[in-house]
Amino acid sequence: AIETRGCQMNVSDSEIVRTLLLERGYAEAPTPASADVVLLNTCAIREKAEAKVWTRLRDLRGRAPLGTRKDAPKKRQQVAVLGCMAERVKDGLFADGLADVVAGPDAYRRLPDLLEAAAGAPALDTTLSLVEDYGDVAPTRADPSLAHGSFVSIQRGCDNACSYCIVPYVRGRERSRRVDTILKEVSALYAGGAREITLLGQNVNSYHDRATASTAKVARTYSNDGFDPFVRHAKRDADVDGVRFAELLRLAADAAPDARLRFTSPHPKDFPDDVLEAIAEMPNVAKQL
Repeated sequence: AIETRGCQMNVSDSEIVRTLLLERGYAEAPTPASADVVLLNTCAIREKAEAKVWTRLRDLRGRAPLGTRKDAPKKRQQVAVLGCMAERVKDGLFADGLADVVAGPDAYRRLPDLLEAAAGAPALDTTLSLVEDYGDVAPTRADPSLAHGSFVSIQRGCDNACSYCIVPYVRGRERSRRVDTILKEVSALYAGGAREITLLGQNVNSYHDRATASTAKVARTYSNDGFDPFVRHAKRDADVDGVRFAELLRLAADAAPDARLRFTSPHPKDFPDDVLEAIAEMPNVAKQL
């Protein structure tokens, strides 16, 4: 059973985790109480978000074992903590036996192996990646009947390091998915009935797929010269090769012509004119900032 807390990116990540576990032979339990494994996908943006996870972990460990009778064989329920809190707290989550597995946002491909390893001892992987984007993993929605509104992750990590935000430290450096994998997912969602599709990224409008040829061929421009990202690459910003966000927005809108297209979360520094023009000119892109 997967329990998701926090932002839309965590919702998207839980859909990726679901696919990876189903591919390894796991089946989703109808309730956490009946599950052999409970996975908590967590948030670390505020202290209260983490406090709720600690409370839930104690609740899970205080629950009666899976046996329905007092004399029935008792099986220990595995508990895995995923996501941003896992990345921040790391092996601190093993305290008092609360968690069996701790996996950061870039370690989900190893999750089935970590669950197997945790049968003998707690298992942890909080390694952040410079390349992982799960672009080849088709997300599995929790309830396909609600597919009229869906999220598509186009980017992971963030390079801004704003003073109030933990995201760059728990989700790593910014990297963008390939355009073809995004458009394939958008098209599949549209064909399956999705009529509101939200493109997701920690700094979604700084998207740049350098591996795909661009027809626009524009360098990165900043709408606010007063803001300096934590990581700023003059050479990379000047690169006119590769697809940037305005071009992707137009391509995604064309791939789902009758669907409303949104995106979140954008940064004010990354609203050059071509992004604003794409929003204004594409009829199915929501007129919303």
